[in-house]
This record gives sequence, C-alpha cells and structure tokens, in this order.
Amino acid sequence: MINQILPERLAPLPTAAPSRRTALALLGGLWLIIFFSSLFNPPLLDDADATHANAARHMALTGDLVTLHVNGIRYLEKAPLPYWLDALSFRIFGFNTFAAHLPQAIGVLLLALLGYHWADKAFRARTALYTGLAILTSIGVFLFTRIYIPEVLLSLFLCTALYCLLNALDHPITVISTQGGCLAAAAKRPASQTAIHTYAMWIALALAVLTKGLVAPVFFFGSAIVYLILTGDYRRWRTLRPFSGLLLFLAIAAPWHILAGLRNTGGLDGHGFFWFYFVNEHFLRFLGKRIPMDYNKLPGYLFWSLHLVWLFPWSLFLPCAFIKGWKVFQQRRSASRHALKFQSLDDAGDEGRSPFRYVRYSVDTFATRTTLLLTIYTALILVFFSISTNQEYYTFPAYLPILMLIAAALSRAERLYSEDKTTHLWMTIAHATLTIVGLAVAITLSVGLWNSRRLPFVPDIGDLLAHRGVGDYTLSMSHLFDLTGPSFAALRLPAALATLAFAIGPTAAWLLRIRRRHLASTLAIALTSATFLIAAHIALVRFGPMLSSQDLAEKIQELEDDHLISRENQVILYGDQSYGSSIPFYLNEDVLLVDGRSTSMFFGSTFPDIPPIFLTRDDLLHVWGTGERKILFVPLEERDRVDHLLGSHKILIEETSGKALFTDRPLDHN
Repeated sequence: MINQILPERLAPLPTAAPSRRTALALLGGLWLIIFFSSLFNPPLLDDADATHANAARHMALTGDLVTLHVNGIRYLEKAPLPYWLDALSFRIFGFNTFAAHLPQAIGVLLLALLGYHWADKAFRARTALYTGLAILTSIGVFLFTRIYIPEVLLSLFLCTALYCLLNALDHPITVISTQGGCLAAAAKRPASQTAIHTYAMWIALALAVLTKGLVAPVFFFGSAIVYLILTGDYRRWRTLRPFSGLLLFLAIAAPWHILAGLRNTGGLDGHGFFWFYFVNEHFLRFLGKRIPMDYNKLPGYLFWSLHLVWLFPWSLFLPCAFIKGWKVFQQRRSASRHALKFQSLDDAGDEGRSPFRYVRYSVDTFATRTTLLLTIYTALILVFFSISTNQEYYTFPAYLPILMLIAAALSRAERLYSEDKTTHLWMTIAHATLTIVGLAVAITLSVGLWNSRRLPFVPDIGDLLAHRGVGDYTLSMSHLFDLTGPSFAALRLPAALATLAFAIGPTAAWLLRIRRRHLASTLAIALTSATFLIAAHIALVRFGPMLSSQDLAEKIQELEDDHLISRENQVILYGDQSYGSSIPFYLNEDVLLVDGRSTSMFFGSTFPDIPPIFLTRDDLLHVWGTGERKILFVPLEERDRVDHLLGSHKILIEETSGKALFTDRPLDHN
C-alpha cells in the first residue's frame, strides 16, 4: 500500500546510476568542453552582447555601481546584478571576451548543479544525472548563453528560491521497515534548518529582482500562491517568515532601486528612472506599448513550437513526461479521496502491535511536491510570455523545470520499459524521431559538403550571406535566414563534425535502448548533442566577422600603432550604436553617433546633461574633413544612405561582411 501512496521515493529503484563523484565529474567535464572552452571566441557580438559589456566596462572604470552607462549615455532599462558581476570579472581578468562571458558560464554550471541536487533529492541519482546532462546539452541553453543576457542568472536565482520554498515547507519522511512491510513516519525538521531555507529563499528572490526586475516576483509569488492553495500549505504561512523575510528581501533589493531613482531624474517629459524602469520597461513592455518600439514578437505557433528546438534532443521525451504527469495526477487524486492516515492507538492492548504513538503523515512526497510546483511555475512563464511581447529566449527560466520533469519521466520510462506498453511505445517513437531527424540532418549536411567541395574557403562568411533582414533583425535568430549555398564552404569543419554526430549517435542510442542498456543509451544522446554543440560553436566562430566588429576596431588600433593615423582621431558610428557596439568596447573608448538617438540610447539621450556625442547628418557633413581625423563606421544597413550623403568624399579603410570603415582624408604615410 505504501508504494502506491509514495510512488517516487519508495518504488523499486531503476537500474544503477553512476556514483555521485562520477556523475559530477561527467557534468563538470561537459561544462568545460562545451561552455568554458567557448569563452575565448568568438569576440563580443554587436547589439546586446557588446552593449551590455560596455555598460559593465563603464561600471568597472568609474566605480559607479548605481547608474549604468553605454557610450556615456544613461542606460536605465536593465537591473544591475549581471553588470556588477561582469564589472568584477573585468577588474580581475581585464577587458576581454573571456571576462565578459565568464559570469554566464558559471551561471550555467551552477544551474546544472542545482538541477542535479534538486533532482537527486526528489527523484534519486539517475534523474539527477539526466537533469544535469539535459541542461548542459540542450540547444536553447547553449544558444542563449552565447550573448550576455541575464536569463541564465534569473533562472538560477528563481529556481533556487523555489527549491528553498519546497525545503522550508517539506515534511521529511522516515521509512521504517517492520515485519509487516514498511511504514512512513513524519520526522520533525529542526527549526534552524527551516530558517536557513526560508531566508535563503528570500535572498535568492531579491537577487532575482536585481537580475531581471519585477518579472521575478511575478513568477515566484504567482507559482508559490497557487502551489500553497492547492496543497493546503497556506495554513503554514508563518513557516515562510513573511515579515522578517520581506525585510531581508527589501534590504537587498531596494537600495539600488532607490539610489537609481534619486540619481536619475529629469528625462523624457520630466520622467526619470522610476517611470522608465517600472512603467515603461515592465508594464508598457508587457502591453506592447514600450517606448521606443524597438522589438518584435514571435507568432504564437512559433512561440510554442520552437520550444521543441530549444529543448532538443530532450524535448523528444516530452510525451513520456505528460504520461508520467497524468498517472501521478490520478494517483494523487485517488489518495486525496481516500484521505489515508495511519495512527497508532494509545492503549496497552495496541502497543504490542504498533511501535508508534499518534504518528500521522501525509501522502505527499518531495517528488510530487516538486512535480506540482515546477508544473505551475512552467505554465505561468509560458502563458505569461505568450501574451506579452517576447523574444525567443524569454522563457529560459522554464528550461530547468521542464528538463527536470523530462529527466524524471525518462528515468521512470527506463524502469518500466519492458513492463508498460504505453511507455515502450513512446520511447520507441522518441528514438525513431531522433534517428530520422539525425539522418535527415546528416544527409542534408553531406549534400552541402559535397556541393561545396570545390568552392574556395572564404574566411569572411558575411560577404556570402543573403542579408534578407527577416523581422528587421529584431528577433535574435533572424540572421539564420541569411545562409546561402556558397556560405556553406566556410562551414565545412563544423558541418562534417555535426554530420558524424547525427549519423552515428541517434542510431547507436536506439540500439542500446533496444538492448535495455538504458544508461548507455541516454549518455549516447547527450554525447550526440554535445558534439553538435561543439560544431555549432565552431560555426559561430566562423560567423564572427559578420556578428562582431572587433576586426574593425583592431584595424583602427593597427593603423594607430603603425602611425598611419594619429591617436587623436574621432571614431563615429553611423546609425544605432547596436550596429557596431563591439567597437567602443575593444577600443576602450566612447564614440560619436550619427542619427543614434534610438533604441537603447533614446531615453538616456533625453537627459539635459548628456555628453555631446549625437550628430545629425548635417553635423556629419559640417565636421567631415575638418579638425581631427574622422573615422566613420558604417553598417550594411546604412551603406546606401552614407554613399548618398558623402559621395566620393570618403576613403575606404577596411570592409568586412558589408560593414565598412571610412576616413575623411588620406592615411599619414610618413
């Protein structure tokens, strides 16, 4: 009977999992190969990646931990914690790509370790290993940590807060064997241990607010309130120490917000930080009325279906997770109807039959509590961003919960593979799909390799792209639509590596599954994905000249070192600073902007004390060819305008991937 009530923790264990030391070594090795090794290249990418790095660079140089600045202009739309971490990294390791992305990589490692520890407590060692593997080898986790955005840190802090919430409310179950079977007794948790988890929850939530803003408490409290109502734990609200905990939360989260509000007043229409950060960046963004309108939204069908890609290859086992969830739901509903309780009788005649006195315990387990909370949390995030404006990576905080539930379902499916026909069927479908997808990818890449076998290798892949401008490049994956046939010649190495991985890995995993070698089969899937991610990183490096302007910054430095231009020059970016945001980072100096009062520069440019960095087209014509040498960066999107504006009164210094550097006078050949 107990096994029916407590299915996850008292059911027979699945086949053996590696020891904790071996599992952690495996996860650490994967992290080193996939994430740490990719910290050194490609260089910082233009747009959000280098923009955020510039904000942290200013912070590291000035020591101003309150007001973010990009190119000398207030940058008030982001919470500060990611930039604090980046500034610290810059102070330790210098201003380079490694230092800029190190906090994110550490965040991925900590997220994987959190997932491992949480799943180990809830679902045991096999699920813990699978959770860590899934986090480290999912396409979305890898893809959305190539640029410096706060989602991985937000996910880490929010999931930590949820884990601490469960531990603070948990009723530890002690399993005791007797001659008649086994009984479970509720063990009293030490008050100090509960307090640690409770205050850790409030601290993690405060850090989440400092990472991403008000969306953090929306997700946490929304999930927690529904969970407390469904479980009846709202009666134990005092356990969560709402008064002292809230004071601790405010002591951590409030000071920066207050200081930022006091130091940044008098912007657009008299608005300051409070209006822009809380109203514009939170409420108006959610409603799609944010100022300026520099973002896009995924169509509904893409928003939902792309999660199969972001969580690939583990998303193939989602049906197993749904089946497991439905069965657990039925078990919980049946248990709640019967309201099973066990109690010893306090009389002499019964003492000989029972070793307990007035012992009661709930049918709930940490596993089912985890499943319920993660399901609520995931649903809230997905529904929230399906309504709000969104980018592909906004639902990143839901990845760990989804992957843990998939890992738990996969572990259970392995245990029941030979017994449950439904589980066997869906496992077969998952492996068949993975094998078909793998062979299709391998064949497609093989055709590309064959067709490009005689094409020359072109290091600057950007010159070979179509530049279709899908979604006006406001979606983070827009550039994927620019790939052309000739550009494939620059991707031979990663394409060959991915071809081998998909041609061998999925088939090997399926054969191992058929032979009931479940651990080896799942490891083969993880290895296939890891190999593909390594190939994807190599491909991203090949895209470096197109996605980053570091080489143009290095060209300016090279000309200065060779005394072909004076170090007393003015670097100008034409258009929005995001087009070439890596240039000021690698030059370690602010630049002038022509028609640059847009996107992230807009609100900061409305303050009265801004530096004189903004030029109009007429201003550019007026200063071009006078005073100090001018070096003009022109993105591909603005080439026609600049050609029409300056005509032949410009000298080309360097051109790469459609981006160009012009100067207003001949080089100094002394």
